[in-house]
Amino acid sequence: MQLYNTLSAEERAQLIDEAGKERLTLSFYAYAKIEDPKKFRDDLFIAWNALDALGRIYVAHEGINAQMSVPADNFEAFRDTLEVYDFMKGIRLNVAVEQDNHSFLKLTIKVRNKIVADGLNDETFDVTNKGIHLGARDFNSMLEDPNTIVVDFRNHYESEVGHFEGAITPDVENFRESLPIINEQLQDFKEDKNLLMYCTGGIRCEKASAYFKHQGFKNVYQLEGGIIEYTRQIKEENIESKFIGKNFVFDHRLGERITDDIISQCHQCGKPCDNHTNCANDACHLLFIQCDDCKTAMENTCSSECLEIYHLPQAEQLKLRKGLQVGNKVFRKGKSEALTFKKSGDLTVKPLAKVETKDIRQKIKIKKTFIAKGEHYYSKSKIGQFLIENKELSVGDKVLISGPTTGEQEFLIKELFVNGSPSGTAKAGDHVTFGLPFRVRLSDKLYKILED
Repeated sequence: MQLYNTLSAEERAQLIDEAGKERLTLSFYAYAKIEDPKKFRDDLFIAWNALDALGRIYVAHEGINAQMSVPADNFEAFRDTLEVYDFMKGIRLNVAVEQDNHSFLKLTIKVRNKIVADGLNDETFDVTNKGIHLGARDFNSMLEDPNTIVVDFRNHYESEVGHFEGAITPDVENFRESLPIINEQLQDFKEDKNLLMYCTGGIRCEKASAYFKHQGFKNVYQLEGGIIEYTRQIKEENIESKFIGKNFVFDHRLGERITDDIISQCHQCGKPCDNHTNCANDACHLLFIQCDDCKTAMENTCSSECLEIYHLPQAEQLKLRKGLQVGNKVFRKGKSEALTFKKSGDLTVKPLAKVETKDIRQKIKIKKTFIAKGEHYYSKSKIGQFLIENKELSVGDKVLISGPTTGEQEFLIKELFVNGSPSGTAKAGDHVTFGLPFRVRLSDKLYKILED
């Protein structure tokens, strides 16, 4: 019986593109007493794998925490798999504001000690004695109360690109760090202030509200369903958004735009920007904010050192990483001396810029001709493959790679491999490969940009 993934992320992406069906990105959580998390995990994998559901899910004796991508056609069948369990009957599913068919490319269900790493001893306080849940309208009203203190229970790299007006945004890298810091800062306000808290989807506040009530805070409230549910309500009910900027999310998208305010800067040049990048150097993977200009100049890397390593042959990169802990085990999210404009802990309360309105005639303004369609992307070597269907492609050509998920990406061809061998020009029928700092999908098309 299959209880694990058999396809790579690249193979899964190809199948998704070939299917041509829309998927829904969603999240949910539930605290419950689960006697056998391992069996629970296996049962979920069997049920969800049959529905082509993908995602990152943690289960523990205390419950489940899930971020997922589900085929829209299978949404009701997926909901039925949850209704089998009493503690998930009628559970709220937070559907993403912005959709991306490639938000998750594997089904990963892990058994953990806790569904959120909070560092708390749950035996020392009543975890069910939670704060009062507020919907968007009531949350906004309480924000306007001068007797209210609002606290962001997310990490610095999340709050940096978007947060509620007037919120306390701790300079922390994980939820566990924030609890004692906030507790110490608010010692003088336990009796008379309204403690209003929020996070992405609500799960961190579920435990935090009970913890702070145990610490002696009298008036504790939390945003029902977090920022995701808040956004849904303000759009459906035409309520003013008190959240400014972008909501960071933990999937391929790395963010959902809530308002058109940009409140953060590119960490490399200082321009207003709120787009996150994972450093392309596999020995780094630093998460930082990078504008399009720096992304092009630095090729998705965070420093000159990482850019040099990124250009080394894969064999040499592997030698440098041998014996070292790399990737997610050691990287610090957005904290590096190489990032000149990183302002962790010193967040602005005013927008630095507005998101530029997309010009629907931009595609017409750029003179281009169709050349090829996407075939594959080799993620480890960061190489894209295309099939030439029209005219020719040569080293030195400026191209536009376009697709529903990829967007519009301009790129200069500096090196070209034709049917596996180095070459200066490719013709119709040739398979070409070249290095790319972003993923290529089957739905992508390659155009040659024509000079005026």
